[in-house]
Amino acid sequence: MLRYLKTAIMLLVMTLVACQSTSSISPKRADAPAVESLSINMLDMGYAPAKLDVVHAGRYQVNVANTSTVPHDIVFSNGVKLVVAPNKKASTFLDIPESGLTFSCSLPGHKEAGMMGRIVVNNEDPPVIEDQPAIKAQTKHEHKSTKIIPDYTPYNPKAPVLQSGKVHDIHLIAEEKESVVAKGATQQLWTFNGHVPGPVLHVRVGDTVLVHLENPRTNKLAHSVDFHASQVAWNDEMTSINPGEKKLYEWQADYAGVWMYHCGSNPALHHIASGMYGMVIVEPAEGLPKVDHEFAIVQSEFYLGKAGDITDLHKAGSHSPDYVVFNGVANQYKDHPIEVGTGKKVRMYVLNAGPNEDSSFHIVGTIFNRVIKEGMELVPENKGHYGSQAVDLAPAQGAIIEFTTAEDGLYPMVTHAFNYVGKGALGLIKAGDGDPKN
Repeated sequence: MLRYLKTAIMLLVMTLVACQSTSSISPKRADAPAVESLSINMLDMGYAPAKLDVVHAGRYQVNVANTSTVPHDIVFSNGVKLVVAPNKKASTFLDIPESGLTFSCSLPGHKEAGMMGRIVVNNEDPPVIEDQPAIKAQTKHEHKSTKIIPDYTPYNPKAPVLQSGKVHDIHLIAEEKESVVAKGATQQLWTFNGHVPGPVLHVRVGDTVLVHLENPRTNKLAHSVDFHASQVAWNDEMTSINPGEKKLYEWQADYAGVWMYHCGSNPALHHIASGMYGMVIVEPAEGLPKVDHEFAIVQSEFYLGKAGDITDLHKAGSHSPDYVVFNGVANQYKDHPIEVGTGKKVRMYVLNAGPNEDSSFHIVGTIFNRVIKEGMELVPENKGHYGSQAVDLAPAQGAIIEFTTAEDGLYPMVTHAFNYVGKGALGLIKAGDGDPKN
């Protein structure tokens, strides 16, 4: 009996000791510091806030909301990355060191447009954003000088014939691809249907245009299209669509002229400078008089980043083009002259797509006897017999010009802003066999 009593007492003591040990751990768990949280909103081309100041280093929960209509990601300088779809949220845990962290969006062009920021500890700035490992990983894969640059296929300058019928279905596919912009130079371009400029549309006043815009799932960026010949609400047909989406853009051609269309997604400067533009020709309802030759010429600029990389937005913002070109490739019509018959009537539809620089369109050795610029017309055989030596076009302005060549020979096509002729804005019109002495 005494033995059983001793055993019971021993079991009771062991239970009490165990309970005391368990209760001594509980307060420590309750006193463990809770993980603090930070919130970052993604805007169209920025973060809010772009600078966060925390009082101490440590682990934080970061909550990110994409309040824009386009895809974004956020890459921290320690390698942590979150991809957030439009109107969605995501979160992650982030270990913030005493030196702080930087962050940016890795989608092409977004960082350059302002999508970057930093987290500081007690207002001590971290290393500059360019030192981020993620950014270094993107920039170290530069093309070596041994890379073989393919030759380009000349852009056919002939204007398409007037489309028959009154309703026209047009299919535009946004394509992100590396393309040749000059001999020996490539650039990552954003295009309509894989070409720069995009397809030329040729319709009449009163026609209806149904534009089927597609942004393939393989693309990285949101894209859109803005037809200057249309009269529609900006926040309707012109809104951006994300990779994998399609939309219909319907408009009626109410006014004649040479019109621009382009991607208007933010930042529009970057999308236009990267090749997303094209021409629309709208003839009067009664049409235009017949001529012997019709050509479509689009002037634009390229601002090169690293070889094969995206457009340098800083160059574009400071008016420093590497190339100024006609129909997407520097000097292509110098290498492949545009052929016409001597003394034949030539009509050119000319557009300055920019995005920044003015054009003074001029063909050496000719005089334009008809010019229709933004609705104003210089008519042939006018009273006083006036002519035009050059047509000034600001970005997004277009004109129709007509001329004839006086004799066999070569007639240089330039912008008379000659600082750009040496950058690729030079082509040749070849009349006859090109030799005035024959």
